Formats: sequence, C-alpha cells, structure tokens
Amino acid sequence: MATVEETLLDWLRDAHAMEQQAEQMLSGMAQRIENYPQLKAQVERHIEETRAHANLVQQCIDRRGSSTSAVKDVAGKLTGLGQALSGLFVSDEIVKGALAGYSFEHMEIASYGILIAAAEEAGDMETKRVCEGILQQEKAMASWLEQHLPELTREFLRRDAAPGATAKH
Repeated sequence: MATVEETLLDWLRDAHAMEQQAEQMLSGMAQRIENYPQLKAQVERHIEETRAHANLVQQCIDRRGSSTSAVKDVAGKLTGLGQALSGLFVSDEIVKGALAGYSFEHMEIASYGILIAAAEEAGDMETKRVCEGILQQEKAMASWLEQHLPELTREFLRRDAAPGATAKH
C-alpha cells in the first residue's frame, strides 16, 4: 500500500510525462499549420507554457528528493509524436488536431485538479500552488479552443469547398 506522498510523487511523474506528450503533439501540429494563423499563434504560445509546466512539475519532483521517470517521459513523447503524425493521414487535420487538443486540455485539467487535492492531502502547499497556476493556464487554453472551434470549423469547410484552396492544415 502506497503512502499519500508516494502516490503524489507518482502522479507528478505522470504529469511530467503528460507535459512531454503535450509538447510533442502541439509542436507537430504547429509545424504543419499553414492557413490558420490565429490557431498557430495560440498553439505556439501554449507550447511555451507547456515547456514551463514540465519544468515546474520537475521542480516539484526535485523538491521531494526524487526524479522524473525516463520510461514515462519517453512513452509520453512517443505517444505525442504518434498523435502529431496521425494528422498526416486525414484530410481534415486542422479540425481533428483542434479536437484532440481540446480533449487533451481537459485531461490535463482533470489531472491538475487531482494533483491539487493530493498535494493538499500530503501537506505540500508549494506543489499545490504550482499546480493551481498550471491549472489556470490549461483552463485558458481549453476555453480558447472552445470559443474558436466553431470559427475554425467554418473556415475549414469554406477552404475545403473552394477550388485550389488548401484546407487540411
């Protein structure tokens, strides 16, 4: 049976791997966006936030006297790469990418909510504070996507219907 502290540390390692996955997925998407400058700018901004999140989570792990999980980090990166590359095989990559991003943001939101409760239970107020800050940025990205998905969808459909226009990315 694990202690609260051991479980928190394990979940922090999961969060670090999750941020590695997010960075890989978002970077792959950003590299291919050509015709949706507003989305590209938002994704690139969030990539920087994501890198900062990974660093903040790593600091929480370091403060607890441990290290990240190389296995989990590599698995996260590989999964993110697979997600990024999957867009190459669909004709509506931009819409599917935005949908995947929106879904992933909500997984991150739930994960940081769990980490906040676990950190509080463990008496680790610094980790709780860090996770609360990250949570706000994840919520902001999810909200941005939610607000812009209809517009992105309409723009994709118009471009897809226009002869000679590239809609995919």
